[in-house]
Formats: sequence, structure tokens, C-alpha cells
Amino acid sequence: MIRIAVVDDQTLVRRGICSLLGLSPDIQVLKECQHGLELLDWLQNDYADVVLLDLRMPVCDGVRTLKKMAELNIDIPVIILTTFDDDEWVLASMEAGAKGYLLKDVELDTLVAAIKTVHSGGSVLKPVSLPSAPCKIAVDEQRHLETLSSRELEILQLMSAGFSNKEIARALDLAEGTVKNYISTILAKLEVRDRTRAVLKAMEYGLL
Repeated sequence: MIRIAVVDDQTLVRRGICSLLGLSPDIQVLKECQHGLELLDWLQNDYADVVLLDLRMPVCDGVRTLKKMAELNIDIPVIILTTFDDDEWVLASMEAGAKGYLLKDVELDTLVAAIKTVHSGGSVLKPVSLPSAPCKIAVDEQRHLETLSSRELEILQLMSAGFSNKEIARALDLAEGTVKNYISTILAKLEVRDRTRAVLKAMEYGLL
């Protein structure tokens, strides 16, 4: 049984999400919160396996909540569940530590699968702001698949799971400097400037 906390300032939406999750025999909703501060207060004395977190809320929004969780060393995987399909919000939430990003119109089966994925240490991301030409995506995806080596894809997968350079080096029995070189090459091949954008682009093109 996976224990869930749901944070959303819209009461009807929040209760609707909780009711849907109640249909899954593998999910138990322990707590409903109206904003991030309510969640943080609750987490001082209790614990959830996964948090579903809205982005735009009064009092304490999703990104601020993620940052406060990190400051307080609250290590619980968070899925952003929002109505806003916006690259900047995706980047901000992923950089703040979110393990997933889904829109609220997601199917129940997909949401439950996402919860199970982040609970087991993985990451999930709904593709956002895709280029307008589908054929370009296919061409770019094929190009990246051809240019990224198996080792680079392996490191990219660990990056998507939130592993640091040191943790990747330990997991793959490599020197930390070697991992840094691999990551620099990955960023160059994907034509991005940081790790978060590399993971987002890899997810967008189906490389992860």
C-alpha cells in the first residue's frame, strides 16, 4: 500500500483526485492539504510515501514547497499535478526536486502507474511544449538515439532518477571526473546547457 498526501487549493479538484485514487487498491490517501505550508506542518509529525503537489497555490506554491522540503531534509518523492503545461514551471519544479510532472486531466491508470514509478525510485514526465512538426521530433529522436552511446544513455537514466555525479560514479564504478566528462558530452549531444534540460529533452524524445 502506497500512502499519499494530496496538496491542492481547489477543494473540489483535490477531493476529486482523492476519490479517484480511492478506487485503486494499492493507494491510500492519508492527507489532503490546501497549500504547501499545511503539508510541511503535517510532515513534521507524519509521513507519506508520495506527495501529489499542485503548482500554483496561495500561501505556499509547489516550487516553494519543494525547496522547503529540501531545506528540511524531507526526502519524499513528489509528483507535480497541475493544469499548467508550461516549460518554465516544469524546469523550476524539476530543479527543485520533483520526480514527476503530470497534468490533471491524466487518466487514473496513468496516475497510479506514475505514483508507483516514483515510489520505486523512478521519474515521470508528461511531454510538454513539443515542437509543432511531428516529423522533426522523429528525426531528432533518431539522431539522438544514434549519437548517444549505451554508457551515455545509462548515465542519463541515473541523472533522471536524481543521482549526483558521485552517486553515478559509485553505481557504475567510474571515476567522478569520468562521469563529469560523460555528462558534458551528453549535454553537447542533446544541445542543452544543464542536467535538468537534458533529462526533460530525453523524456520528450522518448530516450528514457
